[in-house]
Amino acid sequence: METLIASSEFAASSEFGSEHTVEQVGEFDVIARSLVGRIQPVTTELGPGDDAAIVTSGDGRVVVSSDMLVEGRHFRMDWSSPRDIGRKAVAQNAADVVSMGARPTAFTVSLGCPPSTPVDVIDAISAGIWDAATDLGAGVVGGDLVQSPVVVVSVTVLGDLGGRPAVLRSGAKIGDKIAVAGLFGCSAAGLALLLDEAVLLDEAESFPDLLAAHRVPNPPYQSAWEAAESAHSMTDVSDGLIADLRHLAEASHVRFDIVSAAVPTSPDVASAAEALDVDPLDWILSGGEDHGFAATFGPEVEIPSGWTVIGEVAAGCGVSVDGSLRESGGGWHSFSPTGTTAV
Repeated sequence: METLIASSEFAASSEFGSEHTVEQVGEFDVIARSLVGRIQPVTTELGPGDDAAIVTSGDGRVVVSSDMLVEGRHFRMDWSSPRDIGRKAVAQNAADVVSMGARPTAFTVSLGCPPSTPVDVIDAISAGIWDAATDLGAGVVGGDLVQSPVVVVSVTVLGDLGGRPAVLRSGAKIGDKIAVAGLFGCSAAGLALLLDEAVLLDEAESFPDLLAAHRVPNPPYQSAWEAAESAHSMTDVSDGLIADLRHLAEASHVRFDIVSAAVPTSPDVASAAEALDVDPLDWILSGGEDHGFAATFGPEVEIPSGWTVIGEVAAGCGVSVDGSLRESGGGWHSFSPTGTTAV
């Protein structure tokens, strides 16, 4: 049975229009606005409104992951709509539990923002979060709203394995086929177009799919769930393909040998690289935030639909590309001066 979450307090807050700020509306009315009309899945026994939520897990185990997005570091309001930001926060978080074979059941979301933030911005972020959670069959069961110097979105996801073993990073075996799901280099290309001062925004908009890939990732969840039935190891590719393959290789004490030409990408990546006079392989192999998946499968296994074989697991350590060992893989670094995302 589905539970409809509503709030009688919202009637009092409905007089506030888009010109009002979070400070004027108040914390509790802002939260109430985010709950009206939202439908929780059957796994939510008790949603928002009490001191804590209650979520069921048929498996008896819960897969948990958290992520945080900070304005100016992970997104910019002049590049992304608030709704896009909400969807991105959920997608990058959900992909982590999906890569272990779990299905998201519930999210908790904490928002920080300056008092002067227009209330419709928070409404739209909440709408994006709910949209993305609902698409996954999950609910938003709690969280917090606090004052902060910039907009911050912190998300925690709960996932259910459905009785299956979790797919870990440490399961890759020598002789396994290495495969990926999704397109790579698109988010990094979109970011590069937005960052390049020589490229006007309307010129960047001529690559809408690349910009969309950066603003709102669309992880191939179904491919990951299907792979979980037979994969020896799997991970979400968020830090960059080489960087995340290295995580698998190191956890499994093996070497990953890949062929760069086999990595799936979009033709737009090469076109954008030509426009910016850069090597598209840098984006494809080292760009972050694609939120595809990488996995290894036994040589006897039929690779699931939506996956592309890009190499093989061998004895040794690290990652080699086209026969050359890569000592570093670029990608996202949380404490570098700029990282590879919004600024």
